[in-house]
Amino acid sequence: MKGNPCAAVYNARIACMCIFLSRILRAIFFPLIVCGLLVLLCTPQTWAGDWQQPEKQLAARIAAVTGPGAVALDLVNRSSLSPADVEHIRRGIVTELQASGVNCVKAEQATATVTIYLSENLQSYVWASEIHQGTNERSVVMISVPRPATMEDGREQFPLTIHKTLLWSQENRILDVTLLSGNPQRMLVLDPDQVTLYKLQASRWQPEQSFAITHAKPWPRDLRGRLVPRKDKNHLFDAFLPGVVCHAATNPLLTMNCVASDDPWPLGTDQINLSAFFTPARNFFTGVLSPGIAKQTAAPPFYSAATLPREKYTLWMFSAVDGRIHLLDGITDQVTASPKWGSDIASVHSACGSGWQVLATEAGEGASDVVRAFEIPDREPVPASQPLEFPGTITAFWTAWDNGSGFVIAAAHNSQTRRYEAYQLSLSCNQ
Repeated sequence: MKGNPCAAVYNARIACMCIFLSRILRAIFFPLIVCGLLVLLCTPQTWAGDWQQPEKQLAARIAAVTGPGAVALDLVNRSSLSPADVEHIRRGIVTELQASGVNCVKAEQATATVTIYLSENLQSYVWASEIHQGTNERSVVMISVPRPATMEDGREQFPLTIHKTLLWSQENRILDVTLLSGNPQRMLVLDPDQVTLYKLQASRWQPEQSFAITHAKPWPRDLRGRLVPRKDKNHLFDAFLPGVVCHAATNPLLTMNCVASDDPWPLGTDQINLSAFFTPARNFFTGVLSPGIAKQTAAPPFYSAATLPREKYTLWMFSAVDGRIHLLDGITDQVTASPKWGSDIASVHSACGSGWQVLATEAGEGASDVVRAFEIPDREPVPASQPLEFPGTITAFWTAWDNGSGFVIAAAHNSQTRRYEAYQLSLSCNQ
């Protein structure tokens, strides 16, 4: 979509989420009623590339609140900083506190507790310290540390790399691609007319069987579909399309039966169960969830979703029809800024960073899209990879899951060959 990508167009997904929210408000990342002294220092400082100056600044703000004495110190990393950087920062802050007469001791020996949160937003690192003294006295001090300019320049500065593997190419539009559960030698391709089963032979995918998709009503203009492999040997997969669901089973021959249905489409992974109802005549989800996210049974109408498991809850991100990114945690619905995101997002489970990242589409140069990985350390997206270019516009984008490994299936319409191509996207860590 060119011109004004945020103009309201029927059934057209969003090429960029044009959101202009206050970054400062989003930097206050934990719900807190501040009792007592609140010292907020977020003026950008000149930073030479090490942590000494911000360590000294934050330690001075803490010491100004506690005064000389003994404190119990805890540091929580909610940013994309490496463990080595976090440990370096912790030692530096302890040293600076000691220089101000504040000694770090065990909790039972302390007269105050200090919890430091390392977070970040799109422009800077945000370090906040929550200080508890006495029974009800609570204070917060914060500083902002600008990001080094090189973090946006060099590829080696990003912690992640996206890898793109071509799975399949054809003339008909590709709605989804998946490997059969537990059998990487079998691949399913969903298009508007059929589901085709392929078998890997001599390093090439060969068609093995095709199943026609029957439907009484015409498809909507921007057709979407979803393949879900099943682990039951007698129930191989399901195919979800607007107003239609198809079930494939062996009894004993492999067959597929399609029926009119408004059953919700699965959004989660093997371990995370969440489904949503799709609008049969359009190209987005209604927002009604099944079974819901804790106490929340509905989200705003949305195009796509990404799950981010946390220690004590699961955070879900929704690329909403209203052009914003909504984050639901089972209790609250918050809105975050999305830097030129398109309407397609998906989550990846990796061995890098926090363990879960979000891949998001962005409008690239000309008639092409790009995909970039983001860490979501505290509900604010932080770029974690260089943008990955595609040969055209992305037409499908789904989280895939197989035997504990998470990746994304992306389909694109090649602007030069005019063919549709399906890719598997995975992440690796940059050492």
